[in-house]
Amino acid sequence: MGWTPMGYIRERIQCKSNAYDTSTHLSPSCSIKLAHRSVQVDLEAGVCNKIKGGKLGALFRPDTFLNAEVGAGNNWAKGYYTEGAALIITKCGVTSNSPGLKGAELVDSILDVVRKQTESCDALQGFQVLQSLGGGTGAGLGSLLLSKLREVGSDPHSQYERVTNVNAQEYPDRMVSTYSIFPSPKVSETVVEPYNALLSIHQLVDNADLTFCIDNEALYDICVKSMKIPNPEFEHLNRIIAKVMCGVSTSLRFPGQLNGDLRKLGMNLIPFPRLHFLMPSYAPIHDTAASSYDKNSIPELTKALFDRKNLLVACDPRFGRYLTAATIFRGKIASREAEYAVRDLQLKNSQHFVE
Repeated sequence: MGWTPMGYIRERIQCKSNAYDTSTHLSPSCSIKLAHRSVQVDLEAGVCNKIKGGKLGALFRPDTFLNAEVGAGNNWAKGYYTEGAALIITKCGVTSNSPGLKGAELVDSILDVVRKQTESCDALQGFQVLQSLGGGTGAGLGSLLLSKLREVGSDPHSQYERVTNVNAQEYPDRMVSTYSIFPSPKVSETVVEPYNALLSIHQLVDNADLTFCIDNEALYDICVKSMKIPNPEFEHLNRIIAKVMCGVSTSLRFPGQLNGDLRKLGMNLIPFPRLHFLMPSYAPIHDTAASSYDKNSIPELTKALFDRKNLLVACDPRFGRYLTAATIFRGKIASREAEYAVRDLQLKNSQHFVE
């Protein structure tokens, strides 16, 4: 099945092996139009306006954009605790100019939109949160939103009591997975990025079930060294992240012999609840001009997945060991062939895996 940038269905292809389930991340807004089941949040209007005015702006419902007028200024505390006494919230095209709005009311507005999106789900499996840990909004407001999604009780002295009471009854056991972009000192824009990331990691340990770590330094290295892009832009970095996200959610959207979901992925990969930080990898990654000359066999793809050049985290796995690993293949691949390739790689590199 394909659809246009406006969200309309282009064609419908019936295929038993590759039937695409659009209901996983998309909800029908009419008989032939699809809209992403997502919520876009920012503390300043520039980013949301750019998305709405872009080529893919029609894929998102207008009432799922939430933003304030004043940004967090790369300050984690402003995003987490308050964004100022005179916070202006824009919701559904209506601006509220009340001078006493607090950060809790912004979270309340976000949860109202989230609640509306979850009501359209047949079987709510969990939440996927995309955040950048270097800025004030992604780190501060993202951490606050995670804590609200995972609240299990109310604090009578908390200013978020009403949000907590409602939320504790709605999502008690849903999976919360995050795609967290970590800052790097080599490509850092501001000096406070490490502090924002450090404060956010504490929240991720307590409130997330799965955290896919993505490093800015690794993204730039992949673009420059592997894809031969001398001056990478955000478009190139976001394309790599999108491919990884599509790969992780493949079993949710396509039927296969080994179907899985977020809960199964977490149970197989996470040995301890607080040790849920995962390193994603993607293969093949190559220069576009040389793609037609490459032959990608199953053993070669499996070997490339564990190559440090294809990791989206700037670390060297040779100085550590893999506790768990999961390989997700897309395409016409026999499960027996994939199983043999993974087993052979594990036997040849047994020193890198925990027994």
